[in-house]
Amino acid sequence: MENISKFDSPTNISLASNDITLGMIEYKTISVFLVLVICGVGIIGNMMVVLVVFTTRDMRTPTNCYLVSLAVADLMVLVAAGLPNVSDSLAGAWIYGHAGCLLITYFQYLGINVSSCSITAFTVERYIAICHPMRAQTMCTVSRAKRIIAIVWLFTSVYCTLWFFLVDININKNQHLECGYKVSRNLYLPIYLVDFAVFYVTPLFVATILYGLIGRILFLSPMSPRVDNNTERWREKSAKQKNGSELEASKANSRSKSKGALSSRKQVTKMLAVVVILFALLWMPYRTLVLVNSFMDNPYLNPWFILFCRICVYANSAINPVIYNLMSQKFRGAFRKLCKCGQGESQRRSAYLTMANCSMMRDAGHSSGPEIEKKEDKPCTENPVDVPQKPGTSANEEELYSSVV
Repeated sequence: MENISKFDSPTNISLASNDITLGMIEYKTISVFLVLVICGVGIIGNMMVVLVVFTTRDMRTPTNCYLVSLAVADLMVLVAAGLPNVSDSLAGAWIYGHAGCLLITYFQYLGINVSSCSITAFTVERYIAICHPMRAQTMCTVSRAKRIIAIVWLFTSVYCTLWFFLVDININKNQHLECGYKVSRNLYLPIYLVDFAVFYVTPLFVATILYGLIGRILFLSPMSPRVDNNTERWREKSAKQKNGSELEASKANSRSKSKGALSSRKQVTKMLAVVVILFALLWMPYRTLVLVNSFMDNPYLNPWFILFCRICVYANSAINPVIYNLMSQKFRGAFRKLCKCGQGESQRRSAYLTMANCSMMRDAGHSSGPEIEKKEDKPCTENPVDVPQKPGTSANEEELYSSVV
């Protein structure tokens, strides 16, 4: 078995030591800092995407189901590729053993391939929803999206099992363990070619064609999508029995709703197009490097360029939640609501305790005689809570309401 640099291994999105970088303190410092920051932001952001879709009923749409699949795949890439990067750089050797080598390599490629398939899936879903709205009523459903996601994960899980037979623990010339190739590097060329064609070129080719067709409908056509026109005509027919003013009001309301739906579709389409463009740009350096090195006898292994390629990969997995927050009002509102959830819970608990203390003080004042009652029967001013009260409610009724609460 030939002795191969760790930079040119199947797990080459995980940074481990080699002779070039062992003594480069600045390289280790910069790489660890960048990876920790990017992976930390990406893990938190993708977890928030999953949580807001699962906990918010309005967010459970077919498109968001595919975005959840993409978020889980990105989490897998960040955890299986980014975090081992840090430990390998600090330890100077592979510390996860043989089982860790197999599993980490497997989950790296599983996350990478599922993210590509998820992008293709929501691109096709957007095309059907906008260009074929009548067909979308039966095809673009949450249940169908879940089935497609299950098929994507099953297919890629089976496909990636190939890596269990292609990697192994090696000992380099410095007597350090590394997770690397099991056979000669030249035998991996067909695998890298298939990965490049199926999980990079094909999604971008499909996305280019479909977003071109979507853009022609949404941005170049002066009319709104056909589904809105059909809905408007149906509403006009149902309103024929009404008088003229009511019919005009119905038409105006229908046009307003159609414009709102069109604006929402444009917003979602722009956001997803940005996700695809960033996927193409940020994966291009790494995919190109792996493919070119597969044809070269002396692969290009400049450590700074390889670090740049990996940072681009991690950034692609971390940036999607930021894009959702910047370009989607629904996601932005759901993120804010999720962040305020814990704060709101503590405020409600504090309000309940304050009201309970007020009730106890007033009850004690009633039982201690009229003098104490006058002294103690004062509103609590600490942490005031707005209590709903009907106009004209007496003080006794307010005290009874507080005691009951």
